[in-house]
Amino acid sequence: MKDFILLLSLAALIASCSTPSAEESMETWAATEETQDLQDMTDLELDRLVLPEGFNIELYARVKNARSMAMSPSGVLYVGNRGGDKVFALKDADGDYKADVRYVLDSGLRMPNGVAFKDGDLYGAEVSKLWKYASIEDDFTSISKELIYDDYPSDGHHGWKFIDFGPDGKLYVPVGAPCNICESKDSVYASITRMNPDGSDREVFASGVRNTVGFTWHPETDVMYFTDNGRDMMGDDIPPCELNRATEAGLHFGYPYCHGGDIADPEFGDKYPCEDFVKPVQKLGPHVAPLGIKFNTGNMFPAEYNQLAFIAEHGSWNRSQEAGHTGHKITTVKIENGEGVAYEDFITGFLNEETNKAWGRPVAVLFLEDGSMLISDDLRGAIYRVSYSG
Repeated sequence: MKDFILLLSLAALIASCSTPSAEESMETWAATEETQDLQDMTDLELDRLVLPEGFNIELYARVKNARSMAMSPSGVLYVGNRGGDKVFALKDADGDYKADVRYVLDSGLRMPNGVAFKDGDLYGAEVSKLWKYASIEDDFTSISKELIYDDYPSDGHHGWKFIDFGPDGKLYVPVGAPCNICESKDSVYASITRMNPDGSDREVFASGVRNTVGFTWHPETDVMYFTDNGRDMMGDDIPPCELNRATEAGLHFGYPYCHGGDIADPEFGDKYPCEDFVKPVQKLGPHVAPLGIKFNTGNMFPAEYNQLAFIAEHGSWNRSQEAGHTGHKITTVKIENGEGVAYEDFITGFLNEETNKAWGRPVAVLFLEDGSMLISDDLRGAIYRVSYSG
C-alpha cells in the first residue's frame, strides 16, 4: 500500500510541474449594489429552530444560494454560490450585525462556490479555474481579475470547490471524485491539493478524500481537519460521513476502498485493507453531508464550547422515506488528543421530521470577531447569525 501511495504522489507531482500561464483580465467593471430584500423574512422559519438555552439566531442577510463565506479584516463578508453564477460581498455599515448592502462582484461563473481572502486580495473558485481579484476593497467600482490556475478537471459531479489558505500560506483546493464510487486514473481526483497564492507549485496534499467541501486548521496545533461526504447506494445507515485529520502531507483516507475507517467497499474493498488508511477522527451520521467546519476560539459562547469543531450538516438527499432524512443541522465535535470524544447536536429544526421535508440546509459556518457565528443556508438563500446572551 505504501508503494501505491508513493506512485500516487509521484503522478500528482509530475502532473503539476508545469504552471499554467496566468491571464489577467484587462477589463474592469463596477460591482452592482443591492439593498432590496436584504432583511426579508419571507419563508424563513427561524422559530422552528432549537438551540441550547441562552442562544439566539436571527437573519444577517439574504443572499441567493449562499454557500462558502470569507471575512476580510475590514469586515466585508464575501459569499460564493453553487446554484448560480455570482460572487457577492456584504457590508454591515452601522455595526448592528445585519448587512446593509449587498454587492454582486462578478457573474457568468461556473459554480463559484469557493471564496478566500488573503493580503487584500479575494480568491474565487470555479469548477476548473481559480481567480484572484487583487486589492478588491480599494474600489468596488473598478474590479478586475487574474486567472491564476486553470488546470483542474471540468467534471461537474463533485466539481464545486471550497478553498482556504492554511497556516503555511498555501491555498488549499479540493478535487472531488467524479462519481459516487470509482477508481480514477488521474490522482488529482478525490484529493485535497495545495499551491502558492500565485497558482504555482500545485501538489496533492491528501488522497482518498471522496468529496470535502469544508476544512479548517486547529487553533493550537495548526493541523488540518476536514469533513468528507460518504458514498451513496450502500443503504440508509451506512457508511458514516467523516471528520478527518491530516497531520502531514501524503496521507490516504480510504476512498474508494474503505469507508468510515472500517467498512470495506463492496466494489473496491478487496484491493486494500482498511488498516492501510487513516481512520476518521469522528464518524458522523450516515448521509448527513457535512460541509463547513470551524473551531470556536471566541469568548462569546460559554466555556464548554471553547475549541469545539462546529460542523454544518447539509442533509441527506436519497435516504428512503421510511428511514427519513439525516443531517440538516449544526453539530459539534469535541476533540481531545486528535480524537473525537463527543459528537452532539447544536442547532436542529431545519428538518421537519414529521413531514421529512427541510425548509433550510446549512452550508458553511464562520465566527465573527465578537464571537458570534454566521451560518449560510443555500436552500433559503440566507445567512443567519447565532449569538449568546445567557
